[in-house]
Amino acid sequence: MDTRTLLKKVRQIEIKARRNSDHMLSGEYHSSFKGRGMTFSEVRLYQYGDDVRAIDWNVTAKLNETYVKVFEEERELTLMLLVDISGSTHFGTDVAYKRELAAEVCASLAFSALANNDKVGVLLFAEGPEHYIPPRKGKSHLLRIIREILEFSPKSSGTNVKAALAYLLNVQKKRAIVFVLSDFVSPDYADVLKVVARKYELVGIRLYDPTEEDLPNIGMVQMYDPEMRDYTWVNTASKEVRKSFVRYYREHVEKYKNLHKKYGAGQIELDIRKPYMKKLVQYFKIKS
Repeated sequence: MDTRTLLKKVRQIEIKARRNSDHMLSGEYHSSFKGRGMTFSEVRLYQYGDDVRAIDWNVTAKLNETYVKVFEEERELTLMLLVDISGSTHFGTDVAYKRELAAEVCASLAFSALANNDKVGVLLFAEGPEHYIPPRKGKSHLLRIIREILEFSPKSSGTNVKAALAYLLNVQKKRAIVFVLSDFVSPDYADVLKVVARKYELVGIRLYDPTEEDLPNIGMVQMYDPEMRDYTWVNTASKEVRKSFVRYYREHVEKYKNLHKKYGAGQIELDIRKPYMKKLVQYFKIKS
């Protein structure tokens, strides 16, 4: 992607993400992810319906009127985006590649975090950690994140979720909201997922195209595996081959769902051919 095309794409994603954040997502994000506690803000006169436990008896005694304490949520949190940029993220049929959708989803989440005064960081990964951008605030920082998700070229092509989660544990010592965007076709990562889900607010976003599940009957076809970087001939006319393909796909999907459910991590599934905001908002509403 040349520089001009990249900048145009980033701008398009920014406009769409800001609209999503402003009109649909920002409030749901705030409701779903709470701050670290409540801090004292001010006192004001008691109003009907106020909790009597909030009465400031010292001020009430001095002024001979009933005053209550007002508290505000300590809001500042950290949003970490772990984005799979392996070879399989360049898959897509009708609308967009997985990687392009990942950039859009991350942008919507990031602008929602920015609206709530939260920091945003990103870890791009493939077979291992590829590129880490520490959490910061600011629009220019978010635009950099979008550009890197779209354009960064990984050294490896496979997917290893375990390596990405382990790296996160080393660099992010404090509490954080963590979204992992991937197709989750990865070696086993149950042990580290258990630790990460306990330490952070963890949500997996599985990006998929329905055409990945079924192998069409079109005879002998030479296929390219973007993660193995290799070609192989496949006899799609074989019923057994097609059944094995479907079975393998469904097994890895069930594995992802069961693991996240077992360790209390959230999960969202996004079809790259369909609008994604409804799914995100629905998840946040259920969670809040």
